[in-house]
Amino acid sequence: MPSIHAKTVLFVVYPNVVLLDLSGPLQVFTHAGGSEAYETHVVSLEGGQIETNTVLPIETEPMQNWLGTPIHTLIVVGGDGAFDASKDGIFLDHLTRLASRAQRVCSVCSGAIVLAAAGVLDGRRAVTHWEDCDYLAAHFPKVQVEVDPIFVKDGTVWTSAGITAGIDMALAMIEEDLGKNAAIVMARSLVTPMVRSGGQSQFSAELDRQAKDTEGRFDALHAWVRGHIQQQITVEDMAKECGMSPRNFSRRYTQTMGVPPAKAVEAIRVNAARDLLATTSISIQTVASDCGFQDGERMRRAFMRVVKTTPSQYHSQFQMV
Repeated sequence: MPSIHAKTVLFVVYPNVVLLDLSGPLQVFTHAGGSEAYETHVVSLEGGQIETNTVLPIETEPMQNWLGTPIHTLIVVGGDGAFDASKDGIFLDHLTRLASRAQRVCSVCSGAIVLAAAGVLDGRRAVTHWEDCDYLAAHFPKVQVEVDPIFVKDGTVWTSAGITAGIDMALAMIEEDLGKNAAIVMARSLVTPMVRSGGQSQFSAELDRQAKDTEGRFDALHAWVRGHIQQQITVEDMAKECGMSPRNFSRRYTQTMGVPPAKAVEAIRVNAARDLLATTSISIQTVASDCGFQDGERMRRAFMRVVKTTPSQYHSQFQMV
C-alpha cells in the first residue's frame, strides 16, 4: 500500500490515446523511489475502459472522483484523440478543475493540445510532437511553442515532445522530487539515458524539407546535392542545376524552404553523416570527409547547429552496428 506521504500522480486519458505515452511515464512513477514515493491513478471523463491506439484497452477511474482531492502531479497523455478531447467542453471543464488542484501540470506529446485548449498553457513556453507543433501554434497563439526541446518546464507546467519524451520528462521530475540518485537508478532500470542529448529535430530534418516543399520543385536538386555530398557545393552550382540565375534561385529557394541554400546543404550533409554514424563503424573523421565537411571540427559545429548534439554523442546514442 502507498504511504500517506506518497505523492499522487494522476494520468488523464481519453479515447484513442497512445499507449506508450501513458505506460512510459506511468512505469517511471510507479517504481521510482520505491512503493512509498508515488501513488498513481489513471482517470478519464466517465471512468471505465478506454480504448488506446493498440489492441490493449485500459481501465480508468472517473475524473469526478478527484475534483475535490489534492493532486501532486497531473499528466495529460497524448494521442490522436487529443484533437476531439480539446473540443469537449465537459472534459475540459473537469480538466481545468483538476489542474487547479495540482501542484504540477504536465502533458505528454499531443496532450499539450488538450492543456492548451484548457487555457493551462496561455503565456507559457511549451513543446509537443514535432508533427503537431504547427497546429499548436496556429490554434493557440497565446502559447509560445518551441519545436526542438525534448521537454519544457515553465514554472509548474511541464510539456514533452513525441511519445518516448514523456519518459525523459518523468525522469526529470523524479530528479526534482527525489534527487538525482533516484532518477539515475530509475534510468538504469529502464536502460535509458538520464539526459538525452539533442532535441527532436534529430529525427525530422528530411521530413521537414518534404513538408515545406509540397510541390517537390526542389526534389531533384536535393537528390543532386546528396549525390555530390563529398564535393564543395556553392549557390552557383545549385542555381545552375536548377537552370536559374544565382540571385533568382537563392530568393526562390529561401521563400520555399524557409532557409538559405547554404543552410540547406549543411543540413543535408548532417543528415548523411547521421546515417553513417548510426549504421557504420567508420571513424568520425572519415564520416566528415565523406560528407564534405573537410574536417571533424567543421562537422562538430554543424551538428551543434542542426541537431544540438556532437557527432560523438550522436554516434554513441544511436549506433546500430
